[in-house]
Amino acid sequence: MDDLDFLVFTHLFKEAYEKCFGHAIKNPMTETESKIFCNKILERTGLSIGWKSVKNYSFVITDATSGKQENPSVATLDTLARYVLDAPYTTEIQRKDNESHYPYWFLYREKFPKPTNKQAHFKWVLGFGVIVAGIVIIIISIIYFKFIVTPKSSQFTDDFTHTDETSIANNGWLIRSKDTSYWKRRGETPGQLTLFTLKGDNWPDPTWKPNIKNLLLRQVTSDCFTAEVHIKNFIPQQEWQQAGILLLEDTGFTGKSIRMSLAFNDNFGGNKMPSEIYVQVITALGNGFGKPEELAHKPLFSPDSIRINPQQMKNLQNSALRIEKHGNKFRFLYSGGINDNGAFREVVTREFDMKPRYIGIFAIKGFTNSDNVPVRFKFFRITNDACE
Repeated sequence: MDDLDFLVFTHLFKEAYEKCFGHAIKNPMTETESKIFCNKILERTGLSIGWKSVKNYSFVITDATSGKQENPSVATLDTLARYVLDAPYTTEIQRKDNESHYPYWFLYREKFPKPTNKQAHFKWVLGFGVIVAGIVIIIISIIYFKFIVTPKSSQFTDDFTHTDETSIANNGWLIRSKDTSYWKRRGETPGQLTLFTLKGDNWPDPTWKPNIKNLLLRQVTSDCFTAEVHIKNFIPQQEWQQAGILLLEDTGFTGKSIRMSLAFNDNFGGNKMPSEIYVQVITALGNGFGKPEELAHKPLFSPDSIRINPQQMKNLQNSALRIEKHGNKFRFLYSGGINDNGAFREVVTREFDMKPRYIGIFAIKGFTNSDNVPVRFKFFRITNDACE
């Protein structure tokens, strides 16, 4: 039996075995398996094969490293082929009289044509061509993704046109600590997502467990990114009311975090100062690392001045917060004004050793008893940037 015939026989035997037992052959057959196999073939074809021969075949076929080959008779090969191909039932006498040329073996064998030298040469050339083409594709892909693909191709944007549960989930948002009574009011203003400054905070506190209700989170997929959120007509006016962007290492507030928010403040450590609306940036190292650090405290104006000059309120018609991260360098920017296209201005740039896994938008009032006021988010975007 030449190499091609042995290869065909191996395939034929494995196919017959799987047809009989319903799974691929992995180990040499036992005596019992061999007898079951031969009986099944006899029932289907009317022809017999010796179970000892079958057992020997299985040893050779399951041990490709042995280098041994069996030489089954053409009659045995034809019987196996008849079983695999569902040939009509016959007997040894009938086959000898009518099909002594063993047609089913040669019919099965035709599925494995012997390659000519020309075909072999063509396959070698084709294989070499495939390798070269693969290398070219890889090089082009690297150039394309590194130098040609625009940020839009790795960008997520949500304008909150749809705020139903399905749309939010399909956009990749996770909702943490859902407060049903306020969450169901998220679509009160069409085209915007409405959250409320509910009691909660991610600030470590010995009295209260960190928690932010109706916190929307999504996974961060790049070490370098630009994220921004736009807020409509949010004017915090009571103790600790705020809203903005939150970066987290985990969803349980145990790791490092960065919070950037538009907030209200009237606590100055006992000093008498006018209350203020300001932009704040705070970092925390997680559980067991003590107090957070305030990276930025940028006053915008005082609510007292709003009462004197109500026109200042228009500066909060369109507020936006942006965080740019490149490696350990974080840049924080703020934009506000009557128009939606106001320019961003830098609040602070600092280095902080953190790789956020989640980014979220939130509204809180700390653990105070101030009012639950609405915060209307109208736009969110995060863009994966190229790391230098």
